[in-house]
Amino acid sequence: MDDLVAAPPTTPSASPAPVATDDLLARLRAGLPAEALITDPDITASYANDMASFCEAGSPAVVVLPRTVEQVQHVMRTATALRVPVVPQGARTGLSGAANASEGCVVLSLIKMDKILEISPVDRIAVVEPGVVNAVLSRAVGEHGLYYPPDPSSWETCTIGGNIGTASGGLCCVKYGVTAEYVLGLDVVLADGRLLTTGRRTAKGVAGYDLTRLFVGSEGSLGIVVKAVLALKPAPPQQLVLAAEFASASAACDAICQIMERGHTPSLLELMDRTTVRAVNSLANMGLPETTEALLLCAFDTADPAADLAAVGELCAAAGATEVVPADDPAESELLLQARRLALVALEAVKGTTMIDDVCVPRSRLAEVLEGIDRIAAKYDLTIGVCAHAGDGNTHPTVCFDASDPDESRRARESFDEIMALGLELGGTITGEHGVGVLKKEWLARELGPVGMELQRGIKKAFDPLDLLNPGKLF
Repeated sequence: MDDLVAAPPTTPSASPAPVATDDLLARLRAGLPAEALITDPDITASYANDMASFCEAGSPAVVVLPRTVEQVQHVMRTATALRVPVVPQGARTGLSGAANASEGCVVLSLIKMDKILEISPVDRIAVVEPGVVNAVLSRAVGEHGLYYPPDPSSWETCTIGGNIGTASGGLCCVKYGVTAEYVLGLDVVLADGRLLTTGRRTAKGVAGYDLTRLFVGSEGSLGIVVKAVLALKPAPPQQLVLAAEFASASAACDAICQIMERGHTPSLLELMDRTTVRAVNSLANMGLPETTEALLLCAFDTADPAADLAAVGELCAAAGATEVVPADDPAESELLLQARRLALVALEAVKGTTMIDDVCVPRSRLAEVLEGIDRIAAKYDLTIGVCAHAGDGNTHPTVCFDASDPDESRRARESFDEIMALGLELGGTITGEHGVGVLKKEWLARELGPVGMELQRGIKKAFDPLDLLNPGKLF
């Protein structure tokens, strides 16, 4: 694994040089209302970062909060004319630095474009602007008996535009998949201000290259999403949850493999390691046994969830579960899920700062990645807790450290890189749902290889030849 730890440097793009702010502001004001521009440096500084650690950020020249497509087009035409970089942002809940400002850039915050334009129960679609908050959309479609499945942990604050930019996931991915599977079509403002419409409103459609999927996960580097057509599903029954405690992480991973191999389709299959369980106990007095090495949470939203939970409970017991607790109703299910919802907050309380990874591996190798993370934690003398969307192999190793301690911060960063190396060694990927951004761009070349990187850069150049859109991200 040692040869994977030091990722090769990537060739940086030549970032545009900032222009005189007075000229930039004068041109922006010509096509924007006064309230759409923020120039106070104390306020613009608050737009410089997302929630990632160890990611550089510059100072924006101006923050623009457009409300219309035409205003976004004006910003991009101005940026192209003056060769000014533009960094699109949503709620800045990202964990990779993808929304971090470049020096002298225009931060284009889309949070004011927050209208749900249409909900169609017949076509099972929603048409939304990028600033719509995930939870707001979910509740709105729920009133029509419909369901928008992607549910990142930050769903109460994150926006659909941000979800599309990072191809985000969530707890339900094991059954329902990630954001990319629900984006049918997009309206995108390109770097030069032109408006591109991709995709469709229909249930099927295969005309031409799939440009819609190309934009999903592109982290704002190819264009600015200003409208999205999203697929919806009929609302499922309320789920019931089972909690299973294990005396070893390997036994819990064996249970996960058995659940998937037997053809079960849980709506949620989550894992918390001993470090996370103890952190949650410390924070919230949840009463989880301190001897628990791994806690598995499994849910079903089927017509007969109790029967499904019973079958899974038998598999967990056969794999060595020390206790299996199925919920009898949705209220009890919600109580069982509280521990998982508190995981990241609890780990942050351990040292004050966390660095959250999202390495994804094949389900069959979950035990190996957990064992490897234990070794890395011991090697660097750090607390590293793991919670995971175990049903799809997406682990969230969370490095806890004191940001005021330079040596501990160094060890945190090195351990983070070593975890990514471990993920690749096990046939996985450096990111399952958080994206590359600034944090992981040095690792992208390792995963994609030279041919893949050449084609990726060629796509970027085709859409953004001046490298104005979110420069310095991805590669």
